[in-house]
Amino acid sequence: MAWIALTLSVLVLWFASLCKIFLGSSAASKTTFLDGDKSSRRRNVLLVIAHPDDESMFFAPVINFLISRTHNLHVLCMSTGNADGMGSIRKEELYLASAILKIPSNQVKILDHPDLQDGFGKVWNWNSLASIIDEETRIHNIDVIITFDDHGISGHCNHKDVHQGVRKLLHDATGGHIEAWELVSPNIVRKYIGPVDIWLSTLFTRGQRNKQTHCLLNLDLHKSYAAMAQHSSQWVWSVFPVLLSICSF
Repeated sequence: MAWIALTLSVLVLWFASLCKIFLGSSAASKTTFLDGDKSSRRRNVLLVIAHPDDESMFFAPVINFLISRTHNLHVLCMSTGNADGMGSIRKEELYLASAILKIPSNQVKILDHPDLQDGFGKVWNWNSLASIIDEETRIHNIDVIITFDDHGISGHCNHKDVHQGVRKLLHDATGGHIEAWELVSPNIVRKYIGPVDIWLSTLFTRGQRNKQTHCLLNLDLHKSYAAMAQHSSQWVWSVFPVLLSICSF
């Protein structure tokens, strides 16, 4: 009987967590993310990712929030994700997913740089990354950058290099001011307990007294899944992680 009680407890917790997501739009509207100056001005935001599908798999809640607040979002994808020879397919999938997420196609840039090719063990030069990102910030008058943290969520070396490229840019920047945010990498247990982690993330955010940390609930879970569904070339390995990953919620 103990296992039955445990199973019921887990199901109740999952249900309560999902209710918090679907009913959490009013709470999400109160967040101060990107409103630190107390103004309602529209920000020019650059989301820097490594591969097509990163935007849907990891950053969908952030994207939904930014679009809901009418911020001007640009996406810079550093590669076509051609590790398995499907770069051209994955490139088109990113444009399709961006349309679902309400990001204009002319605000999505996908690179195919010979020195920035997808793959584990492929080292990306931080100076080159910083230079490319710097050019994008100047072209679009970017004042906010969002990217991976130093673990890269999944630990992928390309994700980590993108983070370091942004850090390099910020370190070398002269004049102007760019606000930068990183997506915090959870441990493996928290990463795959699905919506249940919302409670832990909320406590974690409140406990970061010396850092500015925000916990954003996904304002449109259906849209996020629909966007990831456009990346059909990645379904072989990504379906389970996307369904359960806290980055979806």
